[in-house]
Amino acid sequence: MRIAQIAPLSEAVPPKFYGGTERVVSWITEELVRQGHDVTLFASGDSETSAKLAACAPEGLRLLGYRDHTASHLAMLHHVHKRAHEFDVLHFHIDLLQYPMFEDLNHKCVTTMHGRLDVPDFMPVYRTFTGMPLVSISDNQREPMPKNVNWASTIHHGLPTQNCPFHPEAKGGYLAFLGRISPEKRPDRAIEMAIRSGVKLKIAAKVDKADQDYWDEVIEPMIHHPLIEFIGEINEEQKKDFLGNALALAFPIDWPEPFGLVMIEAMSAGTPVIAFRNGSVPEVIADGVSGVLCDSMDDAVAAVHTVKTMSRAGVRRHFETQFTAKRMVEKYVAVYESLLAGQSDVIKMPQAASFSPRYGDLNGSALAAIPVAAMPA
Repeated sequence: MRIAQIAPLSEAVPPKFYGGTERVVSWITEELVRQGHDVTLFASGDSETSAKLAACAPEGLRLLGYRDHTASHLAMLHHVHKRAHEFDVLHFHIDLLQYPMFEDLNHKCVTTMHGRLDVPDFMPVYRTFTGMPLVSISDNQREPMPKNVNWASTIHHGLPTQNCPFHPEAKGGYLAFLGRISPEKRPDRAIEMAIRSGVKLKIAAKVDKADQDYWDEVIEPMIHHPLIEFIGEINEEQKKDFLGNALALAFPIDWPEPFGLVMIEAMSAGTPVIAFRNGSVPEVIADGVSGVLCDSMDDAVAAVHTVKTMSRAGVRRHFETQFTAKRMVEKYVAVYESLLAGQSDVIKMPQAASFSPRYGDLNGSALAAIPVAAMPA
């Protein structure tokens, strides 16, 4: 198939540092190319890919210092629309700017929803533009959305098996916190877990401008303890040993996490995850196999001792059976094939029944609700 992957311009693909969405876009793109598809990646010019790169900004906008990325994304979408006839499928990884611009091309589009969907500000778009086929990254992510949106599938993220190599032993013996310093990620809980359990905590995280006050007022005063070490933002290479040598990943979130990529990165390394039962967590963690699910701080402190006896080989096996890039991309290809089949169905059968969404699959044609009049001549 001829496939366009349309990435956010905030970071390079893959990102130099933090950037979960761009990392997933890279894994999808590279696996599609490996499987023999003709892929074009619309992304920043400093992206690295084996696909054809359509550079839509010189570099990732965050590192360039851009505060508002809307204009750059609109310009990129204009170029994608002009080239839409070159592709069988347009796969979007940006939030919602494409909905009105590509309404006439919904039959060949799919959007992966990478972020939280419980933001009231965005609901008017979701209620209005219901034709766009959507992929959720967990079943839980769907809960706040209007009932009439066009769900094509739920596809959990996956990563290449070699990205975070298996570490049979936790040589560092510490708890790891990786990602972003923010109130919903609850690094304060991770610090409390470490101090109460007497186990060292290493924090590898960035501080965004939006979270600077939270860092200054809440977290920075807490890190001056002999068991707490703040490292700052780390790159992909550093992440391998950071996760692989950890006793466990601390994932004490306090929000409806859409997926939580760092959980499967840790599992790939054989490192169990101690996670609070929010959002996607129960879909990702097999309790007692790849980690421990917690409902309280007492649970989390007890889990620090529980993970010491867990099989790191068992954690890795759970990753290999559920969360590889190959498995993820096979599911996306199934969505693409259903889109292509749906185009023919809509043209041949204009009275087709409406699309009935179910978690995790396509019920017949994902495009059955699109009228023939909306199809290109």
